[in-house]
Amino acid sequence: MAPHTIRWGIMATGGIANTFVRDLLIDPKTRDASDVSHQVVAVASSSSQDRATKFIADTGIPAGCAVYGDYESLVADKNVDVIYVATPHSHHYQNVMLALQAKKNVLCEKAFTVNAAQTKILCETAKKNNCFLMEAVWTRYFPLSIQVRRLIQSGEIGEVLRVVADTSFANEVEKEFDTANRMVNPDLAGGALLDLGIYSLTWVFQTLYHTLPRDQRKAPTVAAQMTPYHLTGADESTTILLSFPTTTPSNDTHPQHSQGIAMTNIRVASDPDEKGSAGPAIRIQGVKGEIQVFGGPAYRPTTYRIVPKQGHGAVRTVEYEFPGKGHGMYWEADEVARCLRDGKLESEGMPWEESIVIMEVMDEVRRQGGLMYPQKIESTEFPLPL
Repeated sequence: MAPHTIRWGIMATGGIANTFVRDLLIDPKTRDASDVSHQVVAVASSSSQDRATKFIADTGIPAGCAVYGDYESLVADKNVDVIYVATPHSHHYQNVMLALQAKKNVLCEKAFTVNAAQTKILCETAKKNNCFLMEAVWTRYFPLSIQVRRLIQSGEIGEVLRVVADTSFANEVEKEFDTANRMVNPDLAGGALLDLGIYSLTWVFQTLYHTLPRDQRKAPTVAAQMTPYHLTGADESTTILLSFPTTTPSNDTHPQHSQGIAMTNIRVASDPDEKGSAGPAIRIQGVKGEIQVFGGPAYRPTTYRIVPKQGHGAVRTVEYEFPGKGHGMYWEADEVARCLRDGKLESEGMPWEESIVIMEVMDEVRRQGGLMYPQKIESTEFPLPL
């Protein structure tokens, strides 16, 4: 049977879009994905058509790809099956709404939006217009991540009661980032939380929340501390304690309670020497042992280790490769293709409900830290020029 081919339109031409497209162009057969394939049929830059043309040349997209200097033309292209939104977080709501109003399917980069109210409206609009919509939390679709979740669900380390996850980088912030840089610019919803902290939250949620049946998943209570960057007010360091009224996988231990600690920082690194000497960035702790996740950093792990409780077996280490010398974004693209093939509006791996809960957590973290973005990018009004 011929593979199901999905035709992609790329919205924005920055670094993340470059990485995503390069992965799309790798033959799916290199990762044993013979059932789906991908074509990039249109690219749009909001700044100029020339920039989109250069992007096509730089990434090696085959001839015949349409080129646009605005997003309205991209969403109107009848040859496009799904649009990959790779703009800054601050613009996601407006850009995704534009696509959904044109009844286009969407894969939107994380963080999904700036706040939960925006995410809810996007999901409601997707349902109303019968469009597929997914937050591009690519780490969830790695074979390593899937296997770790299965190990938890099988009881490999017993009832899981605590997860610690860190996604941090050591930057000389004042030297490396001017105040307009997206990492520290509130006008672009900048700061550690939405850009990096989402990965720490991803590991906490995919292990303590997503491993339970959907009817048993319950939102956590949140306590957070945030350090603002003195030049812009965006967060440079955020630590979140999440308390879930559940445990996994059986959810019947006493007390029924588990904790996640999600950390992010742009001045200190979770992997200082970039050789793994500091140990795992993620520790998933159960009553019979723990699973440690290494490499990457946390968003692109390469190895996990199972450390059983003393007397319960030997330590085991499993390493994963990235087929075709890819970055790993092709696995989420394959998920999109299969969902579209099967007529699904959302992915079981990253369902709308879970994206909303995670955005609600980040809303509460920002509330406790006193971090507000400009009203325009927090707004649910559409259309609204930014």
